[in-house]
Amino acid sequence: MAQHIARKRFGQHFLSDGGIIDAIVKEIAPQPGDAMVEIGPGLAALTQPLVERLGRLTVVELDRDLAKRLREHPQLEVIESDVLKVDFAELAGRFATPLRVVGNLPYNISTPILFHLLGFAHLVADQHFMLQKEVIDRMVARPATSDYSRLSVMLQWRYEMENVLFVPPESFDPPPRVDSAVVRMVPLAEPPAVDAARLGEIVQVAFSQRRKIMRHTLGKWLEAHAFAGEFDLQRRAEEVPVAEYVALAQAVAPTP
Repeated sequence: MAQHIARKRFGQHFLSDGGIIDAIVKEIAPQPGDAMVEIGPGLAALTQPLVERLGRLTVVELDRDLAKRLREHPQLEVIESDVLKVDFAELAGRFATPLRVVGNLPYNISTPILFHLLGFAHLVADQHFMLQKEVIDRMVARPATSDYSRLSVMLQWRYEMENVLFVPPESFDPPPRVDSAVVRMVPLAEPPAVDAARLGEIVQVAFSQRRKIMRHTLGKWLEAHAFAGEFDLQRRAEEVPVAEYVALAQAVAPTP
């Protein structure tokens, strides 16, 4: 079989360290019959040990050459598509149990993928992703730290998250210029009921100038939305806990 050359435009870095692969599979703990979907299987380094334990696996692969190779595997269902266009609700409808989503996410579009999946969290049992370590640092960051960001708030509203494994650059071929890590994301059983779009808008405005106090950013937005409640705007965005952003989104009158 011809060698596959990693493609920069797809952000391809293929996992090649057997010890790290074993450690990731152990963290995922696949069980026979799990409704698992792998994003970006690439050269199947993680795919093969997963499917051996699962029996069947659905994979989402954008690269046409890789998708063609993967179709030769009798235990794989291959969806050749951009993951941002995949309807995970339709996918979940094929299974009797909630989805388990895994993958070595392309670093150049990892955040859009996380936000895309946010809309399907109610159909998911858990997610295990390998990502750039600095992205995971932001995902799990606590308030009043330099890593706490829009990503922290939007994901912590919906998931319990844990950084479970460090992955050095030499675990890949070609090696990326950054450290990687694996995150476990478990959707909250009873997340606060809130309009996700409204929460996202508030958080985006708040963090638009994170070094300034929010009176200059979110204060003007709240004024424009006729908010008459209590909210301390004499803080920077990174000082506000997730629960306060959620409560504010719940209190702001919906757009007529």
